[in-house]
Amino acid sequence: MTTGIHLDPTRKHDFLFLIEATDSNPNGDPDAGGMPRTDPVSGQGLITDVAIKRKIRNTVALLNAHQPEPGYEIYVEAGVALNAQHERAYAARGDKATQADARAWMCQNFYDVRMFGAVMSTGKKPAGRVQGPMQIGFSRSIDAITPLEIGITRVTPTKQEDVDAFNNPTENKKGKETEMGTKHIVPYALYCGTGHFSAPLATRTGVTTKDLAIFWRAFQLMFEHDRASARGSLALRGLYIFTHDDAFGRAPSHSLFDRIEVKQLHDATARSFTDYGTPDIDDTDLPAGVTLTRLIG
Repeated sequence: MTTGIHLDPTRKHDFLFLIEATDSNPNGDPDAGGMPRTDPVSGQGLITDVAIKRKIRNTVALLNAHQPEPGYEIYVEAGVALNAQHERAYAARGDKATQADARAWMCQNFYDVRMFGAVMSTGKKPAGRVQGPMQIGFSRSIDAITPLEIGITRVTPTKQEDVDAFNNPTENKKGKETEMGTKHIVPYALYCGTGHFSAPLATRTGVTTKDLAIFWRAFQLMFEHDRASARGSLALRGLYIFTHDDAFGRAPSHSLFDRIEVKQLHDATARSFTDYGTPDIDDTDLPAGVTLTRLIG
């Protein structure tokens, strides 16, 4: 397994990442018909923490399906009721299992509970609440974005009666041969986001060196196996990890993030990563006890 201080769960880690979107919709807003999320004041694009965690969960599930191993199941998974997961914990721990027993079992068996935490207070057999050590914030585009709505045509309608009516039109119903639709994209945007890993909380949930190694691997792979028509070209362009030499940190995370700068263009003309030039990284005089690892960039 790869070694490095960024894999040490007894240390605090703060990280910054850059996500590139080209002719893609990195995070549609269901309340706005699937349009890319934006800050209505600044016009900057947004990607929620939930969207990124979903991609990491999916990638960890793919990795575990390829090489199955106990302890790497996913709690928040499509098609599986959360309450059913809680009941598994009580069944595994026995008739006299307490909520604390169930919570410990959930942390042990579900990777996303161990890393991200979970509120497991629903159902007849709740498992309590876990505060996860790995937290990710919203990502925000460097400049304002220009969302586009693209019209598309499908060569067949949805309903058979429309096909029948088109082939045999009547006075009351003409039917239709095609259907129109839309898709939403951002021509280009570079998003910046940050995340944090708390060593004291990791001790509570049982995070291991391997867990961190899988997290960083999943983070780097999360767009490679999530391609779709609206997400054809998403890429991780930077991943920078500030690691402290103790559990509680040697410097405020915001002061470390300020050392990595992508200069704004102050318009929406960017169409490639090179339009922004090379990120400016000040790592010459890091605070004592802080180390910078560049996994990408």
